Amino acid sequence: MASLRYAEALREALIEEMRRDPMVWLFGEDIAVYGGVFKVTRDLLAEFGPARVRDTPISEQALTAMAASAAMSGTRPVLEIMYADFLPLSIDALMNQASIYNYVWNGAVTMPFVLRTQGGGGAGAGAQHSKSLDALVAHIPGLKVVAPATPADAKGLLKAAIRDEHPVVFLEHKLLYNLRGEVPDGDHVVSIGAARIARAGADVTLVASSRMVHESLKAAEELAEEGVSAEVIDLRSLRPLDLPLVLDSVARTHHAVVVNEGWRFCGYGAELSASIMEQGFDDLDAPVERLGCEDMPIPYSEPLETAVLPSAAKIAAAARRALR
Repeated sequence: MASLRYAEALREALIEEMRRDPMVWLFGEDIAVYGGVFKVTRDLLAEFGPARVRDTPISEQALTAMAASAAMSGTRPVLEIMYADFLPLSIDALMNQASIYNYVWNGAVTMPFVLRTQGGGGAGAGAQHSKSLDALVAHIPGLKVVAPATPADAKGLLKAAIRDEHPVVFLEHKLLYNLRGEVPDGDHVVSIGAARIARAGADVTLVASSRMVHESLKAAEELAEEGVSAEVIDLRSLRPLDLPLVLDSVARTHHAVVVNEGWRFCGYGAELSASIMEQGFDDLDAPVERLGCEDMPIPYSEPLETAVLPSAAKIAAAARRALR
């Protein structure tokens, strides 16, 4: 085991996969000379050269279409879109090209590329650099969407995403880059589509992804002081979704809270809570509680930003409502 920061774990995954497979290459805004805005690609240009680590102009729509074309041509590109807020510029290439070609060509075309991007609030980055647009990409059939919460999963899921034959949107959270954790040695790969139980519990199930896993763990600690045993599930993968693990937990606890940092209205939490209600209704003693960001742009002001984002205190309050 090695103790790595989340950003270091991502960098290690990229290095290992580029050494393993010469068809893997990176491109995006400021990833080469500058090493990426969060330094995930620091010094990779020196080792792999400008043919495999490429700086690009600011043109997310064109870059995503290029990734799809390069993947169809036999390479495995890893594209970095600097902030998730700019994903709407990539949607045409994702929705009308990358996600459908395998279907349209009856399996004759593979699409092995990864789109890495950074989202989430809490850093005072303002309305144009703080969004969580999980639902936007998870809505599209043919895409895989992952959102690791720990350094170990950041490395393992990125390696799995690079090796996958389908397009994978890899969602990172800017507040997790300095999070430190143990990462297994060797060729550590985490299967896409497999959730994990981050904390076992018996009274209520808290289901989350990315940074909200850590807020849920804090909420579970708060609830434990009141005699409430909360189970925390880290989804890891938003699409495909490990719904059986979630339903198994709900069958044991009989109460559920779903947490997603994106907007609550038409958000990812709505899909998840509906799936639990539809397929786990007989196991529930109360309706599923659902938490998300308030329905407004993310404020720049720190007190206002804190007020609109989900938090450990809000999650604990939702759990109490479910138990009542």
